[in-house]
Amino acid sequence: MKTLFVSYRVSDLDRSLAFYTALGYVELGRVEAGEAGHLAILSFPDEPAASLELVHRPADGPVELGTGFDHLAIQVDALPDELVRLAEAGLNPGPIQHPGGPDGPRTSWLTDPDGYRIELVEWPPGHAAGITAADFT
Repeated sequence: MKTLFVSYRVSDLDRSLAFYTALGYVELGRVEAGEAGHLAILSFPDEPAASLELVHRPADGPVELGTGFDHLAIQVDALPDELVRLAEAGLNPGPIQHPGGPDGPRTSWLTDPDGYRIELVEWPPGHAAGITAADFT
């Protein structure tokens, strides 16, 4: 088994698509399901398949995040360069943080139009792409 994608319900599909495409996602396609909603399927250009689905159900009203979801983590190659690009695109990323100390990953946070939090992560040189069991030994 493997995870296929994460799905977010969004209040305004066009506004969310503008945000996520400015972040770097590309739209793979859409599904129009009438009153059941409208779906936009996204991925990053180098990903082999979809990684994010945006679901818009106008009849359900605005999104209320609640307390069950924490954040989406996205790996970046060069965090300082990404922060400049994102700021120029109007996305307002936060400052660089070092949650694992000076030799650990560098992170920054931003929030999408519905309030979903996104963590941008740059791994230190030599670290595997992503979190693996080696991070806990």
